[in-house]
Amino acid sequence: MPPLPSEIPSRRETCSPEEWALRVDLAAAYRLVAMFGWDDLVFTHISARLPDRHDEFLINPYGLMFDEITASSLVKIDMHGNKLEDSPFPVNPAGFTIHSAVHAARPDAQCVLHTHTLNGVAVSAQQGGVLPISQHSIFVLSSLGYHDYEGVALRDEEKPRLVHDLGSNNYLMLRNHGLLTVGRSVADAFQAMYFFEAVCSIQIRAQAGGGELIRIDPAIIATAQEQARQATRGQGSSLAWPGLLRRLDRRMPGYDH
Repeated sequence: MPPLPSEIPSRRETCSPEEWALRVDLAAAYRLVAMFGWDDLVFTHISARLPDRHDEFLINPYGLMFDEITASSLVKIDMHGNKLEDSPFPVNPAGFTIHSAVHAARPDAQCVLHTHTLNGVAVSAQQGGVLPISQHSIFVLSSLGYHDYEGVALRDEEKPRLVHDLGSNNYLMLRNHGLLTVGRSVADAFQAMYFFEAVCSIQIRAQAGGGELIRIDPAIIATAQEQARQATRGQGSSLAWPGLLRRLDRRMPGYDH
C-alpha cells in the first residue's frame, strides 16, 4: 500500500531550486483546484514542464486526492508518461494523452490544466458553447478553441486533431468532456481556469433564470487581451498568485513539503 503523503521524504535537497519552485507551485495548484471544488476525485490532471527540460514533466501521483498532493509527492515523467524517478505511486499514462499532445505542440505551455467540473461539462454539451454574456466571458472568448468528443482520451491518433483545435489559444473546451487551459506558468494556467470556470458557472445560472440574455458586442471581445493587460497593470497572474498561496497556507498547509 502506498505511503501517506506525510510519510514521503522531501525531495527539496535532491532537485534544483528551479525544479523545487515548480513543484511547490504545481502542488499548490492541485490543492487550489480542490479548494475551489473543481476536482473530480482523482481523474483529472495538471502537468508542468520542467525548466529547460522539454521532455520531462511533473504530474500527480495517481490515487492521491488533490488536497493531499505535496511538492515531494509529484511524479517526474517523460513524454510517454513513464516514470523517470523512484516513486511509490503509479501514474495514469492514459490521462497524460491530452497533456503530452499540448506540451509537444506548444513550447510556451509550461502548464496544462484540465478539469471535469459540473458547470464546465454542462456548457461543453451546449451547441452554442461559451456565450458572450459576461465580462468574464470576453477574456475566454478572445482565446478559445473547441474540440469534439472522441471518447475517453486514450488514443494517440486523436492528438493531431486536439492540437489543431487548440491552435495558439489558451482555452480549449472539450465538447461533452470538460475544460482545459494552458499557461506560461502554473499561475497563468490556474488563473485562466478560474475565469473559464466562472464563465461557465455564470452562463448556467443566467440560462436558468429563463430571461432573454444580453450579448456583448464582438468589438469589445476583440480588445479583451489589451483590456486584461490594463486591468492587471501588466502583472497578469502574478498579481493574484501570492495571495492564493497565502490562502492555502491558512486553509491547506503542507503543499510545500
